[in-house]
Amino acid sequence: MARADLMQIQNKVASIGQAPPRSVQLRRMAALFLLPSAIFILALVAYPLGNVLWQSFRYSNLIDPSTQGYAGLENYRTVLEDENFLPALWHTVSWTTLSVGGEYLLGLTAAVVLAQPIKGRAIFRGIIVVPWVIPIAVAGLNWMWLLNPDYGVLNAWMVQLGILDHPRDWLGQMNTALLTVTFVNIWRSFPFYTISLLAALQAVPAELHEAAAMDGAGPIRRFWVITMPHLKAVSITLIIIHIIWTAINFDFIWVMTGGGPLNASQTLPVMIYKYAMQDYDVGAACALASMSMGVMASLFFVYFYGNHRMRS
Repeated sequence: MARADLMQIQNKVASIGQAPPRSVQLRRMAALFLLPSAIFILALVAYPLGNVLWQSFRYSNLIDPSTQGYAGLENYRTVLEDENFLPALWHTVSWTTLSVGGEYLLGLTAAVVLAQPIKGRAIFRGIIVVPWVIPIAVAGLNWMWLLNPDYGVLNAWMVQLGILDHPRDWLGQMNTALLTVTFVNIWRSFPFYTISLLAALQAVPAELHEAAAMDGAGPIRRFWVITMPHLKAVSITLIIIHIIWTAINFDFIWVMTGGGPLNASQTLPVMIYKYAMQDYDVGAACALASMSMGVMASLFFVYFYGNHRMRS
């Protein structure tokens, strides 16, 4: 009997040595299925990013093929010494901070309202998504028409209501151009916050609110003590994602102001475009893009590491 058991154990060991375990087979099969996606991502994402980083250390000009060679840090020096760099950096920080802050506050307010048992709630939930699904170029052109000082509807309304004495060129004045585009960006982007926060609100246990109400906690205190902690994870994720999305956003500003007037609304993505497509200096454009990419990547890794620490 002992010999039979020994033979059976030896056969199992031999079979294990001949064929990999099922878990290993599944991992290999998963890797095989993911291989096309990995190749696709490398071709469309990793290679262009690597090429941008490589070009940032080289002289390159779109209209002068003879401008070639290793530049070292010269392209970075060109960007940092540009008189428009610091204003564009400040515009980018202002545009990003105001946009993300306004989107979150408006999105949270709308989510709290739509979470209440109001009449026609389903209709309002459908309508509020409309700004988000409108393409950026279409939304930008529509708002340019609405804000036009000659025939814009909004200017006419504000004059009729007595808010303004005369129509104002919101996009053509240096002190209002960037703020106006920021307002339009908030209008378009806050529904994404609303949808995400509304889903998180619906996951908050009603029993907690009922127990807090029985203990005498008012609506505001219940919101800060019970609701907001449950929204912490989704809020941080939304804010980090939108900081990155907004900081690298090019479409809205270019469509509505082109970075003007007199660079009053020029951000770093617009500056990158002007380096490449107006000055034809690909090296400087890649240097500024690499710097922006490094900041965004650092922000992402800080978020990823912090999120990992919170979960562990």
